[in-house]
Amino acid sequence: MSKALPIAVAVLLGGAALVPVYYATQHPADASASTVSQSSKPVEKISYALGYEVASQTPEEVDSNAFISGIRDARAKKERQFTDEELQAAYADFQKEMQNKQINDAKAVKPEAQPASAANKDVNFLAENAKKDGVKTTASGLQYKITQQGKGKQPNAQSVVKVHYTGKLLDGKVFDSSVERGQPVEFPLNQVIPGWTEGLQLMKEGSKATLYIPAQLAYGEQGVPGTIPPNSTLIFDVELIKVN
Repeated sequence: MSKALPIAVAVLLGGAALVPVYYATQHPADASASTVSQSSKPVEKISYALGYEVASQTPEEVDSNAFISGIRDARAKKERQFTDEELQAAYADFQKEMQNKQINDAKAVKPEAQPASAANKDVNFLAENAKKDGVKTTASGLQYKITQQGKGKQPNAQSVVKVHYTGKLLDGKVFDSSVERGQPVEFPLNQVIPGWTEGLQLMKEGSKATLYIPAQLAYGEQGVPGTIPPNSTLIFDVELIKVN
């Protein structure tokens, strides 16, 4: 299997807390009538079920026509059309599109588009939090506080980092925690929400920090269904364990 493929698949399929998907395809696949019916052969029904299951777990960014072409080429044992380098470049471009779309969508949200109480709560929290000792605010609106200063390497946007973290909503509800799972997470910094990409670059190996991430640098107006409400400011306690 291509070394580039696991990374691309992870971006499209996994990591609700770390890899948000906001970019919607502008070229939907052509619809076609199903050829499977109650009288179909068992293998046809099973094949249909497998396809249905894959589609239900993939976001609308996946181009159905290209996806099917990949399956057909693989089954026909044809050479893959793209090199690892081309896939890595495509992934990088796609990631930028997702992040730019996320930021632009968040900027376009009007205050009246969200409940006044929720909007005011987030705005007031960030305004008051910015006044606290040790809390710094960057040009993007990210707030952070270094709680333990490390002495190791400092990552850049292309670094692969290993971290422990706990993510909370403003009401203190924990929505994701590698600490609770007892397993640190390792990922490239250019594959996560903008607040993480920026915030982790302000730390060194061995550092611990609290990141206060406004919605436009997190999951924007879409949120994460069932986990993170739309337009939520998030708080992450992060330990940067290693930088590769």
